[in-house]
Amino acid sequence: MSKLGIALGGGGARGLAHIGVLKVLDQEGIKIHSITGCSMGSIVGALYSYFGNAEEMENFILNIIQNTDFGKLGFSDAVYTNGDDDNYFNALFDYVKIRYKAFKSLSQLSFLDDEKTQELFDVFPDVPIEKFGIKFSAIATNLITGEEELFTRGSLRHIIRASSAIPGMFPPVRIENKLLVDGSVSESIPAIHLKELGTDRILAIDVSKCLRAAEIPKNIFEVLVRSGDIASFHLSQERVKVADIILRPKVKQLKWSDFDRTKKIIAAGERAAKTHIKKIKTLVNRSSYLLKMDRYFKKVKSHNITFN
Repeated sequence: MSKLGIALGGGGARGLAHIGVLKVLDQEGIKIHSITGCSMGSIVGALYSYFGNAEEMENFILNIIQNTDFGKLGFSDAVYTNGDDDNYFNALFDYVKIRYKAFKSLSQLSFLDDEKTQELFDVFPDVPIEKFGIKFSAIATNLITGEEELFTRGSLRHIIRASSAIPGMFPPVRIENKLLVDGSVSESIPAIHLKELGTDRILAIDVSKCLRAAEIPKNIFEVLVRSGDIASFHLSQERVKVADIILRPKVKQLKWSDFDRTKKIIAAGERAAKTHIKKIKTLVNRSSYLLKMDRYFKKVKSHNITFN
């Protein structure tokens, strides 16, 4: 029996497209063996593994987004922009520049404090992920060592908080001797880690933003952020090649903060899955031997190897 693994990438609101993909897989009766994710991908993946189905997971997430307290957590302020499609670092920096004095922004590690962050994440179940029927893992980035940290055990609530701790927005999370931030800092689509869960075939969902910039960087800060974005993008695109299928829902033009477009984003995920459902079913039903052959020839083609 095949063991399908799903890798869910980060992307803020764009990551809600994962919900649409998982809904279609459920509707088609496709069984998922394991899920790994980071940032929003870790939230969607953890809740799907916890509930065991997309319907309950979707209802839970929609309830959080539509909750009247959600707007009180500062997102509307933190996502202030000048109308351009800036990334969240630029938006956060603009807000801090305009609303706060420089000394205040330099005296704290994040826009939201621990109390407000705790308020947001307290809605998630505090349950051990190792007991889920569907295997689940998530990654975060260790600020001290600069390395990825893979979590296969521990509290769902604590792990997704670490995996989705957007730098500058949420405070870093301390787990043991680690200081952790968003997994997307080091790996936005952690497909490679599915093999550690026993997966034998991989479907990856890429919801990264469009790499092409709307404007030329205007200052040192924007140059640094833009450079980081480019490096992260190319690293992720290289690593995600381990996946057998990569779905890219049409959400790249959206900002990480576009939670007011939730239904449209979920629908984009559904469309992407339905468009490629035959390919996904073929992957699920492919024999292990033929799948290995497919991967071999794919590798040969990518390296441009010729035989005399």
